[in-house]
Amino acid sequence: MRELRIHGRGGQGAVIASKVLAVALFQEGRWVQSFPAFGVERRGAPVTAFLRTDDEPIRLRCEITAPDDLIILDPTLVEAVDVTAGLKEGGGILINSDRPPSSYPDLIARFRVATVDAGAVATAHGIGSRSQPIVNTAILGAFAAWSGMVSLDAVCSAIDEEVPVRKEDNKAAARAAAEAVVGAEDEGAGESLEVAHV
Repeated sequence: MRELRIHGRGGQGAVIASKVLAVALFQEGRWVQSFPAFGVERRGAPVTAFLRTDDEPIRLRCEITAPDDLIILDPTLVEAVDVTAGLKEGGGILINSDRPPSSYPDLIARFRVATVDAGAVATAHGIGSRSQPIVNTAILGAFAAWSGMVSLDAVCSAIDEEVPVRKEDNKAAARAAAEAVVGAEDEGAGESLEVAHV
């Protein structure tokens, strides 16, 4: 079983990201669970969404306290909240950030870290506003490329199924972010990761 936690702020699309990723994994024949946890339900408040996937039926019905991977939609949460709480040693963290992975030395000392400027990608594709881009579909494209957990094609198919508006723009953002994601291991080479197809 692989477990994922998504951290974001209200309005960034963390819950939809979890649902789209679940649909993508389901389309590839995996068993999935996807569910949110809300605190104060207002725009800008921290929001957490969870996802489990396995090749066999999933019997657990509880919050994810020891995830294998994290997706961070808002880089300010890295300092504001203990986003790594329970993250397995060597686990993966994908951060929506215009900074390189080396800007997070405390994280790269313990975890696999990648960054992608999903905000800039979303803005370039007209998703959300300049002041508040909606980064969920872009970061899912980056996650597909970086993690190898799901294919970019499946993410784009799930966007077609689950995103109600601007489907082509959202799919284009996912593809662009897949090409722009940089892992700590790639930083020195100055290259983005290739898109992973499962």
